Amino acid sequence: MRFLHTSDWHLGRSLHRVSLLDAQAAFLDHLVASVRTHDIDAVLVAGDVYDRAVPPLTAVELFDQALHRLAEAGVPTVMISGNHDSARRLGVGAGLFERAGIHLRTDPAGCATPVLLSDTHGEVALYGLPYLEPALVRDTFKAAKAGHEAVLGAAMERVRADLATRAPGTRSVVLAHAFVAGGTPSDSERDITVGGVAAVPAGIFDGVDYVALGHLHGAQTITERVRYSGSPLAYSFSETTHRKTMWLVDLGPHGEITAERLDCPVPRPLARLRGRLDDLLGDPALERHEESWAEVTLTDPVRPPEPMARLAGRFPYTLSLAFDPERADDDPLASYARRLAGRTDQQIAEDFVAHVRGGSGPDARERTVLRGAFDDVRVDDAVREVAP
Repeated sequence: MRFLHTSDWHLGRSLHRVSLLDAQAAFLDHLVASVRTHDIDAVLVAGDVYDRAVPPLTAVELFDQALHRLAEAGVPTVMISGNHDSARRLGVGAGLFERAGIHLRTDPAGCATPVLLSDTHGEVALYGLPYLEPALVRDTFKAAKAGHEAVLGAAMERVRADLATRAPGTRSVVLAHAFVAGGTPSDSERDITVGGVAAVPAGIFDGVDYVALGHLHGAQTITERVRYSGSPLAYSFSETTHRKTMWLVDLGPHGEITAERLDCPVPRPLARLRGRLDDLLGDPALERHEESWAEVTLTDPVRPPEPMARLAGRFPYTLSLAFDPERADDDPLASYARRLAGRTDQQIAEDFVAHVRGGSGPDARERTVLRGAFDDVRVDDAVREVAP
């Protein structure tokens, strides 16, 4: 059986206020064409269909058109909600859509009810695990802890229990939206850390033939059977080096996996440029970036006059301009920036406590309180997004 694995469409998202709706429409054209060209048996969409819980009407219309075209192609589509989606909104009409071969899996309680497909070698059970916000689904799964590993592990126990009731030789596929250990994040993914932990071990998915993951925006192979498709478009300059693709996955008669990447259309390449303004404007090696969407960081010790206007003369698609002046090593501003680089909110808060106490950092109890405060803010945001 042949699958097309994609995720993280983020319909409605822009790049530094530049609309990507046309690029998203071009991707969906490519998706439907790939379904026909490669004789796909099922499309797997592993969450973050929309970029936010209440998407703009233009994004909803684009999604509606995509569903109609996939249904007309006669190829089943299995789709889960991600942490950016409102599961309840995305799941409206799921029962009706199912009649057209569009299988929306947005209710955590239904994670062990598979979509059953068949080929000449028997049945394939496809289980959709929507994004599981630990604080909201802990009771549903009777998990011992409100953490990602606990709730996802409990969901997978239900999947394995259902699979055990199926005919011998039934192959299995799981769609999930999570941060799996070994994956490489970018700046584009929303933080899902709970209790200081975001990642779950890949072994949590043991017992199934293929795991189609969503959440991380770079295409990645965690194991032969556990893969991220990544997003079809770049949604931040941290994705400049990504090759945007979908996975074309063949599932053999005994669960064998072969996979190859299908390139997605690129609306415009991205470039990260850094240096003094005059150097950037005069460097002939940068000619290849003149038509790219550019993020420019100027390092001039003194901010030059009209930097954006001058940059636009050579790099007309500059979307982001930042300043990071070259400073001496003993400059206090330079040392402060280095101290903050790469640190989490939790670490910065702990450093602040140590600063105001004259060097005495928080003890274990106080670190737990700080961590709980950050978790509560993130969960409050999640609750607001799933509210009707």
